[in-house]
Amino acid sequence: MANEAARTHELQSSLKAIINVLEDGQKGMASIADHVQDEGLKDFFLAESLKRAGFRGELENELHRMGIADVHESGTAAGVLYRAWADLKAALGGGDRTMLATAEQGEDEAKAAYKDALAKELPMPLRQLLTSQQTQIIASHDFICTQRDTPHAA
Repeated sequence: MANEAARTHELQSSLKAIINVLEDGQKGMASIADHVQDEGLKDFFLAESLKRAGFRGELENELHRMGIADVHESGTAAGVLYRAWADLKAALGGGDRTMLATAEQGEDEAKAAYKDALAKELPMPLRQLLTSQQTQIIASHDFICTQRDTPHAA
């Protein structure tokens, strides 16, 4: 019984860690959308911000099913620093390439959080949900890297 409680606590901690990273991603993507010049990138970052909000909602629902009524996660200290750093870079004239590099750092954090959670023993429906979300996070990361490395990114 104690083992089950420990496993449940570990699962809840993993989900909350991902929710924090998703909160960072949601805010960070919206902030970067405000700073990039390319309209296609603006649209991409706004859409990714909405995806992060959706992912958070899905994971919060999972926590609700576990009996956690209110999930009040507000992101991480690292996320606050990344956003402040992005704002500073933009104020100093950092172009789209600089904003893309900042976004990549945030996506690296998200990838790590998903990898850590998926390394744990998880119920199959939750594993499938996290794997699906992780696939989209990796696709976003890859897109950001590709855009950062293209000559048109100023």
